[in-house]
Amino acid sequence: MDLINTMKRVEIKYILTKEQTIKLQEMLKGHMEVDKYGKTSIASLYFDTTNYRLIRQSIDKPIFKEKIRLRSYGLANKDSKVYLELKRKAYDIVYKRRIETTESDVSEFFKYKKDLNEDLISKEISYFRNYYQSLKPSCLIIYDRVAYFEPDGDLRLTIDFNPRYRLDNLNLSTSMDGKSLLEDGQAILEIKVQDAIPNWLAIILSELKIYKSSFSKYGEAYKRNIGGNLYV
Repeated sequence: MDLINTMKRVEIKYILTKEQTIKLQEMLKGHMEVDKYGKTSIASLYFDTTNYRLIRQSIDKPIFKEKIRLRSYGLANKDSKVYLELKRKAYDIVYKRRIETTESDVSEFFKYKKDLNEDLISKEISYFRNYYQSLKPSCLIIYDRVAYFEPDGDLRLTIDFNPRYRLDNLNLSTSMDGKSLLEDGQAILEIKVQDAIPNWLAIILSELKIYKSSFSKYGEAYKRNIGGNLYV
């Protein structure tokens, strides 16, 4: 899967009902196309400090926040391409940096037993690890995504079905199972754009009564486990 390794854009999230999702997908026809991968299962393994500093800061909604995660497209194995991604958000602009790697190399990297390459993105990720220290797997987020693109435009849109999380077996190769993060039938819409949402899409959102919502998959999983052990 060929993916962009650096990214800067605005990302806006919405929670959809089953009915809104069906109508939205119908109304997108003629404006956007589903990408060549169709519906894809994605797993993101989040790393955090022992006291969950990164997600606690994110939940507080600061002007600047950052996360690090290891992502696979489908169930991984020892030969799978996976992506270590540093995600930062400042003044509502999302910045992403990612490198292609393997799950075993990432495990060794966070144990300070292996270094990444010497390219600029790898150095940035290494600095992040060294700054926070003692980062380890904290939560696995899984969902089934359909991605849309605007031909000859920069607009991207994704719909995440059945978002779920797991707090044990924190790896990308065991299964794609997890506990649901939303009510039955709900989905997460993300609009990703360099500038403003086009007028035609704004009209569709208004007609379907789809309103902006602040929702973090990892944040929701963490909040559901406050007062207990997030993972063993």
